[in-house]
Amino acid sequence: MMIMNEKNEQNKKVKKVALARYGLIVTFLLLFAVMILFTAGRLAFSAEGKRWREVGEKETVIRDRVILPERGSIYTHDGRLLATTEPLYSIYMDFWADGMEKDTLYKYVGELSLALAKKFPSRTASQYKSVILNGWKMREEEQRQIEENKKRGIEKRVSIRSRYVKILSNDISYVDLKEVRTYPFWNQRSNRSGLIAEERNARKKPFGNLATRTVGNVYRDVEKGGASGLELKYDSLLRGVQGVKFRQKIQGKWMDVVEKPAEAGWDIVTTLDAEIQDITERALRDKLIETEAESGTAIIMEVKTGEIKGIANLDRMSNGDYAEGNPNAFSYMNEPGSTFKTVTAMVALDDGVITPTDSFHVGNGLFQYNRRWVRDHYWRRGQDRGYLTVAEGLAVSSNVVMSKIALKGYEDNPKKFVEGIDRIGLRKQLKWDVPLEGIEGTSSIRFPDDKNNYWSKTTLPWMSFGYESQVPPIYMLMFYNGIANGGKMIKPFIAKEFVKDGKVIQKMEAEVVNAKICKPNTLQLIHEMLVGVVEEGTAKVVASDYFQVAGKTGTAQIASGGGYGGYYVSFSGYFPAEEPMYTIFVGIRKPKGVPSGGGMAGMVFKNIAEQTYIRKVQLTVDDCPVDSLLQKDPLLKNGNWDHNRKLLTLLGLPAGETEEPAEWVKVKKDSIAYMPQPLSLNGSLVPDVRGMGARDALYLLEEAGLRVHLSGAGRVVSQSITPGSRLVKGVTIALTLK
Repeated sequence: MMIMNEKNEQNKKVKKVALARYGLIVTFLLLFAVMILFTAGRLAFSAEGKRWREVGEKETVIRDRVILPERGSIYTHDGRLLATTEPLYSIYMDFWADGMEKDTLYKYVGELSLALAKKFPSRTASQYKSVILNGWKMREEEQRQIEENKKRGIEKRVSIRSRYVKILSNDISYVDLKEVRTYPFWNQRSNRSGLIAEERNARKKPFGNLATRTVGNVYRDVEKGGASGLELKYDSLLRGVQGVKFRQKIQGKWMDVVEKPAEAGWDIVTTLDAEIQDITERALRDKLIETEAESGTAIIMEVKTGEIKGIANLDRMSNGDYAEGNPNAFSYMNEPGSTFKTVTAMVALDDGVITPTDSFHVGNGLFQYNRRWVRDHYWRRGQDRGYLTVAEGLAVSSNVVMSKIALKGYEDNPKKFVEGIDRIGLRKQLKWDVPLEGIEGTSSIRFPDDKNNYWSKTTLPWMSFGYESQVPPIYMLMFYNGIANGGKMIKPFIAKEFVKDGKVIQKMEAEVVNAKICKPNTLQLIHEMLVGVVEEGTAKVVASDYFQVAGKTGTAQIASGGGYGGYYVSFSGYFPAEEPMYTIFVGIRKPKGVPSGGGMAGMVFKNIAEQTYIRKVQLTVDDCPVDSLLQKDPLLKNGNWDHNRKLLTLLGLPAGETEEPAEWVKVKKDSIAYMPQPLSLNGSLVPDVRGMGARDALYLLEEAGLRVHLSGAGRVVSQSITPGSRLVKGVTIALTLK
């Protein structure tokens, strides 16, 4: 019993000692924890703590990086892309990447350089190798400097120059980016390869230079926004709103964390029609090449809506080619010449100064007023034309008739004549979709009381036939469209709809400049006289077999250095005259040869009008009589056989059959029928689209993953990538159609 009590006492003593030791350890740990918390708290809320947090954050977080918004796209009226944003990537290497190893880099740098030189031949393989190895050497050199500075107690951070080295001189597409990420050494994680792809937005025009001056351009650095045209005019809407992100290093890998997402810019739907635009540009370019002119302008707009459907501004470049240059349709300031005679006739008729049957003596085409000679274009022939009526004077474009009209009605009160021009609306200052500066884009018509514009004793008669004034092409288009539109003059426009996230935010309509440019009777008389100009006057060559045209020719000398040098020929009119649908203005600057408003500008008008009419107006069978002198079977295009077979069935022509079902074929005509030959299609090879129309060729190539650039019209006569060659998706293929 005593032994048991002794053991119990001994156990109690052991427990007390153990508890005391445990309590001591717990107390020590608690004190240690308190010290840690105290130290951490002191660091957290002290200046030193702030400094260390900043150091840590610099190593693991890069804040306030901009997310570039996607710039809005620009479309034709039917949804075809004129300008859109395409992401491009600048390729760098981060030679301070955590996992980059020297041995691995040196092992694969040769293979990497060869792959880069093959894909991007702007540098040789040895040059790529030199750039990459120099980047690593810069890192080693800076690392030595950092270590030496540490020994001296100097803190030095890694410089951007030694850290990020640009490897490719040009930015690349996403398709190319995916490919380079498969190259030796770069096929590792970015923290080992150091590969950095810095994304930026670039502007792309799928239709090439179609309406490029009107659509406009952006600066190479898209962040700077639009530089010209619609891109500049509506830059605030197109550019969108920047977002914010920060980069954070997580488990050795940099990750992007979005704080505020970017907002894409608005899209713009224009009034332009891709087909009419192409017709307009080709017709103008052909005539400029033929006449070796300095520049030219052509604009076509819908009469009722004011929508510009096609607009071309072509200047002769230093190499002799013609390309979109200045926005001449809006900015070219020149004396309009004889197209302005219609304005004179309208003002005088409206004021009751004349009637269409009033006659004026023109004689041999010379008339002297205040010691200056007014000359008609035929004056050198010595032909005495006696008297001409107002209608005849407009038809043959007589300067003498117009000057005598102006003097008869306004010699004693020239202010009334200019007030008549104001009444029409031709002196109103208007803003256009294409940004301009200064006087450009606004008519400059003299006024007797205006001290800034000298009014001489001969200003009135010379103004009557298109001199002593400067009127840009867009105003003349607007004026003639007012005649076609029943006297209602509306402002031509290009930007039709503004779209955000697929929803139309704002829809534009033409601004009414003048609801009534003249009296109804005057309008009818002017219309009849303009028809007479085409049917019996200076614009006979413009007359069409398909519809009636109303319009006026113009030929004006170009003021240069205090005198005149070269001519500006023009034609403005509308069609069909009885029910006008479109108004067109064409102007050609300094053509070679005998200047002719009808034979030069007028023929461009005719070409545009007839092609537009054929494409946009449904003709009846009676409008398309069979040519009994020429019976030829149509030449079918290669492409979709179902479409061709349906066409042959409708025409009652024989169609053969393929031995095996085939969707895409080449079509040949033998003595019996149109025979289809299956077109071989292999998903890894470039299709043969020669002989196809644009629609079928575009479908096949885009389905194959290629980008397509079209030039010309008709059927494909050549393709830039050989049919049957290896297919590389994302590459651009150029097609020439004739």
